[in-house]
Amino acid sequence: MVRDSRTRSKSRWAAVPLLVFVVIVFGVPMLVLLGGTFTKEGTLSTANLTESLQGAYLTALLGSVKISALVAVLGGVLGTFLAQAVVTSRFRALREAVLTASGVLANFGGVPLAFAWIATLGNSGVVTTTLGLGQHGWSLYNFWGLTLVYLYFSIPLQVLTVVPALDGLRPQWREAAQNNGASTWQFWRYVGIPVLTPALLGGVVLLFGGAFSAYATAQAMVGSTVPLVTLKIADALTGNVLIGHENVALALSLDMIVVAGLVMAVYLPLQRRSARWLR
Repeated sequence: MVRDSRTRSKSRWAAVPLLVFVVIVFGVPMLVLLGGTFTKEGTLSTANLTESLQGAYLTALLGSVKISALVAVLGGVLGTFLAQAVVTSRFRALREAVLTASGVLANFGGVPLAFAWIATLGNSGVVTTTLGLGQHGWSLYNFWGLTLVYLYFSIPLQVLTVVPALDGLRPQWREAAQNNGASTWQFWRYVGIPVLTPALLGGVVLLFGGAFSAYATAQAMVGSTVPLVTLKIADALTGNVLIGHENVALALSLDMIVVAGLVMAVYLPLQRRSARWLR
């Protein structure tokens, strides 16, 4: 008993560095964010939060939610089908090549990604001038162009997320379904999709978060053409539009945290409910 209590005591002390790290990295910024959000000219006020949910700021917040949801859904669907094709392929070299490429492309973002797409499909891009896309109304510098660029790194990210879950589907389940006369569609409808739902939703949430928080790619490619909350935060912090709106930027950041929290609140219960099937 004495030895067990000593072991537990040492385990608690071992967690202290982690707790200190969490407090410094997450706790202190959160306190600063909350303090700035609810402070107006040195007094407690909700004016910053109210302003962040009005006018151009609200438009930017809704624009970020819209493009993030679209990227999450499209990237989730396309990435899942690509992951399924990789898992069922008989060519191991193809699987390794796709997973390696996905690992690289999922981390390829920011200004280099924007410049790569501008050089390829911009107004003077190689593909645009070669195929004459500009004559047909094509433009990379709008909502749909930015969506296309976001999908470039979102689909590979979904592949990396879903492949382990697809590998977790036991062959015995498919064999049992076939022995009981179930078709391929019935297997996926009643077994495969319900089991994979947490992983699929997890990937969608991850894609949503990646698109929702993206800044450098959008800033370099579209600037203020597409209203996004991250761009509004940067404008408020730097005073590009109005001076003295730094606390409004903090309020916008709090809005982003709330949106991300709502998305996670939908995902986590489903994750706890059916993740046991993939153990």
